[in-house]
Amino acid sequence: MHFWKQYGKDKAPAIGLFLLFAGIITGVFLLEQIPLVGIVYPLILCTAVGVFCLVYDGYRTYMTYRNLQKLSNQTVELLTEQTLPTAHTLLEAQYQEVLHAVAAREVAHHTRMTAQYQDMIEYYTVWAHQIKTPIAAMRLHLQESDTKETRVLREELSRIEQYVEMVLAFLRLDSENSDYVFRTYQLDDIVRPALRKFSLSFIHRKLQLVYEPLQQTVITDQKWLLFVIEQILSNALKYTSRGSVHIYMEPDCTLCIRDTGIGIAPSDLPRIFEKGYTGFNGRTDRKASGLGLYLCRQICQNLNADITAESVLNEGTTIRICFGTQTQVIE
Repeated sequence: MHFWKQYGKDKAPAIGLFLLFAGIITGVFLLEQIPLVGIVYPLILCTAVGVFCLVYDGYRTYMTYRNLQKLSNQTVELLTEQTLPTAHTLLEAQYQEVLHAVAAREVAHHTRMTAQYQDMIEYYTVWAHQIKTPIAAMRLHLQESDTKETRVLREELSRIEQYVEMVLAFLRLDSENSDYVFRTYQLDDIVRPALRKFSLSFIHRKLQLVYEPLQQTVITDQKWLLFVIEQILSNALKYTSRGSVHIYMEPDCTLCIRDTGIGIAPSDLPRIFEKGYTGFNGRTDRKASGLGLYLCRQICQNLNADITAESVLNEGTTIRICFGTQTQVIE
């Protein structure tokens, strides 16, 4: 209906011009005292031809309009001469030439940017893997002595290693080649390696770890779920100066990691899983990137799990990961 209203407005000048000419011809005939029959028949014939031309043009314009609507949902690569409607006028043909030229430039630009992006992804992936070699060498040297300084250095080295893993996870997140492998795992077998990784941090910060055996199996990807748990534990350690970290299960196969840290401001809580959002805590700790929880949310979606946060300012934060119904309790 909108098309026909607009079409009527577009053709209003032509219709008005036709009526003006008809009025001029009728006036001339009347001034010349030509019989009325000699005026009516030509007017009827011209009106019939005009209506036919108007209906034909309206139908052709409507079909072109429908085809253009379909093309609006296609990518630039599909805007070829075969897909565009047939040009009926010189102006339409010129518009199509301009559109083809713009589409060709857009395709070339997109191809160039895709190649540059792929080069960048490959470079940072190689860099992330190469940086692991000096990290491993430094860890071996630090293990030769056990002093307060070396323990602090090992803890900082673990943090660097975690940042490297974050880079790799970010690069792989939108990769077309997904490396998710879903199997049935005992949840304890995934959580315990993460706890061992942060054991020095718990000791150094004198934080109590309350870990209740989970005794639960889940269908998930071990590597990616381990990354999520490590990110949550890292945040708990970063923002908890004293108290404890509790790890336990809730009904409906929900893994809970609760700390007694500084908590999250109510205004920040709805946005902590957004990309790059750091909130008040992130502005206080300028080392925060705002990517950790964002990656956790994206990975949990890929794992068919749901991650949520509950927090009270200056009292602590609880992160919950719900695995759904494809689980089994170990007797």
